[in-house]
Amino acid sequence: MTVRAVRAVQAELAFSVGDLARMRFVVSPMWEVGPSMRLLRSGHEHPVHRAWTAQVRPRLAAAGLDRGWLAELVPPSGYVPDFINPAPAGSSPSLAEELTAIRATPADRLRGELDRLRDEQGRLGPRLRVLYDDPGRLDRVVEEIETYWEVALAPYWVRIRAVLDADVFHRARQVAEHGAGHLFNELHSSVSWDDSTLRLADRRGPLSRRAAGTGLLLIPSVFTGPVPFTRVAPPDPPQLAYPARGVGGLWIPRRPVARGSALAAVLGRSRSLLLAELDHPATTTELAGRTGLSAAGVSQCLTALRDAGLVSAHRAGRSVLYARTSVAEALLGASAAP
Repeated sequence: MTVRAVRAVQAELAFSVGDLARMRFVVSPMWEVGPSMRLLRSGHEHPVHRAWTAQVRPRLAAAGLDRGWLAELVPPSGYVPDFINPAPAGSSPSLAEELTAIRATPADRLRGELDRLRDEQGRLGPRLRVLYDDPGRLDRVVEEIETYWEVALAPYWVRIRAVLDADVFHRARQVAEHGAGHLFNELHSSVSWDDSTLRLADRRGPLSRRAAGTGLLLIPSVFTGPVPFTRVAPPDPPQLAYPARGVGGLWIPRRPVARGSALAAVLGRSRSLLLAELDHPATTTELAGRTGLSAAGVSQCLTALRDAGLVSAHRAGRSVLYARTSVAEALLGASAAP
């Protein structure tokens, strides 16, 4: 991920008919990993993501992820090695697919990107120095990314993915109705389109089609912001990660079902109550404290809900976080409809 925190330079990327034909949207788990880790490490209380950071930062520290491999790869500002954002082959790669591509990073490319990181940051952290000498340690990086995903993103992925999918649907409709030029002019205030050329305001450094490769991948992200990020690593197509629409409502609590609703007649009062309480992922102990149910009773209900595909479980250190699935979200929404 080449984070261009852009300064008073306008980059221009020319498009041929072939480049436009190769332009596509991608939903990428790894484009949430890097920017979200940067936000957590910043220490700032982001006005939109405050609820998420308040929940995740303590888990991050408890798991030691605030001082691990990923923390060294994602500094508070500046360049992030491109190999952690491999070019997606499809429109919606899984985390496992992206991690497989990361594992396959050639040693010379890995060292070259770590060289750039060292040049920009002044030094490499102790783990990255080990990785530089032994690229085989990339497996350790991948293992830590998997742990970070379970702690910080997997319990929230249903909500995040809904925002990303809605953004892609909206943008695709813009292209269909108004063309690519309209899409780019509406994408972000720093992005504009004119005379077959994409212009990125305030991007640090120039950008040419020869240096960038063909086509363009457009990647919505809930944690990227306030300006788009770019990744340029030929022969891969350039990637433009931009802030997704609808992020402002991402963490607003949704409790569409009342405790005495008709859903309770189907699932039972305790199970419907627990689903309603899972606006944010929670442990068995937290749910017991909020609902007044016994921990054993909560555990029994969560097991039944998980078997039915209504909740998912995600390990965070010694705890297990439970979250609503997309099926549960649809069920609760339907039960709340007039």
